[in-house]
Amino acid sequence: MKTAIITGASAGLGTEFFRQAAKVFPEIECFWLIARRRERLEQMAAGCKERQAVCLPLDLCDPASFAVLEEKLAAERPEVTLLINNAGCGYLGNLGEMDTATQTRMVDLNIRALTAVTNLVIPYMPEGGRILNVSSIASFCVNPRMTVYASSKAYVSSFTLGIDEELRPKGISATAVCSGPMKTDFLDIGGITGNSKMFATLPYCDQVKVAGGALRAAKARRTFYTPRGFYKLYRVLAKIVPAKLMVKIAKT
Repeated sequence: MKTAIITGASAGLGTEFFRQAAKVFPEIECFWLIARRRERLEQMAAGCKERQAVCLPLDLCDPASFAVLEEKLAAERPEVTLLINNAGCGYLGNLGEMDTATQTRMVDLNIRALTAVTNLVIPYMPEGGRILNVSSIASFCVNPRMTVYASSKAYVSSFTLGIDEELRPKGISATAVCSGPMKTDFLDIGGITGNSKMFATLPYCDQVKVAGGALRAAKARRTFYTPRGFYKLYRVLAKIVPAKLMVKIAKT
């Protein structure tokens, strides 16, 4: 059965990926939805009438979740034509002034979980499979006051570029979504809303358009997808402006 796996599926961009994926990839017959909130996943699955939806209420910060996913993959051996690594978190604050568990949670979810899920799923991906990793404009240049988050997203973009080349002989492609801020729970949970002049002045991206554009970019096998001209320009500037100057500009 042709299957799509979506992490961080219960809110924000993850919900939009679930809503729009079948339009861009009509061959998908089943969705595996991964997130911590069981009730929210079950609501989403109940609303999916045309395709099968399987709920996997897993906390990807817990290494035990990888064993659960590995066992389910081995038992069902799905044909995973689309993997969307959307689960992630980001918190505003200086290193040394925040709880250590909060800082390491970003590493665990944004880097460790994404890497583990991808590694587990690739053996079940056929030729023509796509991997869509949610990165950020923060991957272009580190953002002081969100140093760990920005560094983790730099990993996601670099990881995506690398596996896209590695998997080319297998006919599998990888795409990194490098969006600007969106009006989702991410900003409130991360303590960003009302606490960052930078976020207050940046142009926001629409999550509906970002999800649709990212899915189409994955279908076209583009390695990077950056919505809005403003952020395309920012990506170019981050490449040509000296890093010590750019990091001052990018301070959150």
